[in-house]
Amino acid sequence: MPLSRSLSMTSLSGVLPAWEEDELPVEDLLLFEVAWEVTNKVGGIYTVIQTKARITTDEWGENYYMMGPYFEHNFKTQVEGCEPPNPAIRKAMDSLIHNGCQVHFGRWLIEGSPYVILFDIGSAAWNLDRWKGDLWDTCNIGLPYHDREANDSLILGSLIAWFFKEVSCFLCTIDHLGDKPNIIGHFHEWQAGPGLILARSRKIPMATVFTTHATLLGRYLCAGNVDFYNNLDKVSGQNGCSYVVTPNGLNVKKFSAMHEFQNLHSTNKVRIQEFVRGHFYGHLDFNLDKTLFFFIAGRYEFSNKGADIFLESLSRLNYLLRVHRNDMTVVVFFIMPAKTNNFNVESLKGQAVRKQLWDTAHTVKEKFGKKLYGALLKGQIPDMNSILDRDDFTIMKRAIYATQRHSLPPVTTHNMLEDSTDPILSNVRRIGLFNSRNDRVKIIFHPEFLSSTSPLLPMDYEDFVRGCNLGVFPSYYEPWGYTPGECTVMGIPSVTTNLSGFGCFMEEHISDPAAYGIYIVDRRFRAPEESCNQLTQFMFSFCQQSRRQRIIQRNRTERLSDLLDWRYLGRFYIHARHLALSRAFPDKFKMDPMAPLRTEGFRYPRPYSVPPSPSASLHSTPHHSDVEDEDDEPYDEDEEAERDRLNIKPPFVLGAVPEGKKKQPGESGN
Repeated sequence: MPLSRSLSMTSLSGVLPAWEEDELPVEDLLLFEVAWEVTNKVGGIYTVIQTKARITTDEWGENYYMMGPYFEHNFKTQVEGCEPPNPAIRKAMDSLIHNGCQVHFGRWLIEGSPYVILFDIGSAAWNLDRWKGDLWDTCNIGLPYHDREANDSLILGSLIAWFFKEVSCFLCTIDHLGDKPNIIGHFHEWQAGPGLILARSRKIPMATVFTTHATLLGRYLCAGNVDFYNNLDKVSGQNGCSYVVTPNGLNVKKFSAMHEFQNLHSTNKVRIQEFVRGHFYGHLDFNLDKTLFFFIAGRYEFSNKGADIFLESLSRLNYLLRVHRNDMTVVVFFIMPAKTNNFNVESLKGQAVRKQLWDTAHTVKEKFGKKLYGALLKGQIPDMNSILDRDDFTIMKRAIYATQRHSLPPVTTHNMLEDSTDPILSNVRRIGLFNSRNDRVKIIFHPEFLSSTSPLLPMDYEDFVRGCNLGVFPSYYEPWGYTPGECTVMGIPSVTTNLSGFGCFMEEHISDPAAYGIYIVDRRFRAPEESCNQLTQFMFSFCQQSRRQRIIQRNRTERLSDLLDWRYLGRFYIHARHLALSRAFPDKFKMDPMAPLRTEGFRYPRPYSVPPSPSASLHSTPHHSDVEDEDDEPYDEDEEAERDRLNIKPPFVLGAVPEGKKKQPGESGN
């Protein structure tokens, strides 16, 4: 069955493909997706496979299986155990179980409810030495004796290769007409790599796909201040590989009304403000209605994630806000897990003081309200001097005295185990941002991931992001970057770089990314000092926006979420599977690599209401965020949204027949 070519890495530049590939006969195929993070949240790969599950299940149905390691707690809380519907799966599991290796099957309780096959690494650890010998004999690859991570990945890979061998053998026994189901194995990252290597070395008849989400080589070179990207040809050993760039998407949930996500922003911003009131008690001399919340979050890689340039830019932003006497305050959160032993006492005390003040105010308010209500019932205007007695004033004075503080609000919320050498804290000391009264930029380092059960900041990450004003992710090494993507689908503007996959993707598909709330720092072709100044200017310009301008920008940002929906980006993975099948089974699946691309160009233009010069939409001097100017830019949300909808095609629906005449090669899109 011939398959027309749909997409290569060059198609990423400014185009989204029309869906022209022939559909695969999924009823005659089995797709297995292998990753260490199946039901096991560690990092970004978990987000990829978890959010992609629904669209893949919609396409493949019961012929789609995820494979990974078994962890008892994860299985009990995330998986509904059941029997495998496919006899080949059942036979392969029984074979491993009969040989002393435990295998578990069920449905992962996420969107799409995909089947999962989980292998108990501990039950098979007694085979480790033999499997190390097999790996060395077949591939000349040796593993360090005490490397637990590498050993576990080898055990998992050996079990998976063994499983594929059993499935393939069973399918051969039922093959009478040469139309047995073909197997596709999709392996994510190096932890799943041994399974692919062993399957290939044992010549198991299957198509294989390998996805690398990041590389240790790139991560360490970038962290070591090597000019990685401009010397990529000198450090890459991947010459001759056939590859497809697969952008990562999200499950985008659109609201029926535009104002709903704006309401979520307001609601969650109030929750963040409550935390800030407690954290800065005794020093709350800034107006929370004129306070912006910035944040950076992710793996604690100080240089790779751009925390170094971010801190330096914050120092310069603080200087600009003070020099221009801007009454806007910026509170910046660093959400990066580090070694701690608990919350620090001062942070917990701040939230306790805030709660005590709230209780006191509530008590006085109730008493005041009852007296006022009684007076009004009698037709009297109460004497405001007598409506509160001496005890009420005493209670309020005691509450005020309790807020007195003789130290600055803490920079970090936890007791750090390596306080003196911690990169963030060391640089905070260098730039001198200690949350003093004169600082217009305040810093809060929260060295653990957010949770709604936290006694300090009880918010899930999604709610926290919705409550912030700007996410800042000036990464140096970021093959994709989920954090700015998550901001985008929630309608929160973000800063990224042209060294991240996300930043490059947006730069290629949006004429004026900043107008849509995507600020792209040039870290590839500019010196670090210039990049730092550019980031500073982005943040300073954001602080100069009026409240109305920020609302308009959030609306534009949220409209970009369609670009990041798996309904669009899932097709890149589909193309990779097509390519793998054509390489593994060329007689059955054909793909002409020279066939012309059938694509329709699209590119979000500059919003029509934005003036030609970006600076024209900003004020030349700082001003209050709640002041609305009569000459503000013209804006019609419905009209502008309709224009944007014309610049992106409706997502494909599996099994649906496109309406109307298909475009022919050479015809241009919108």
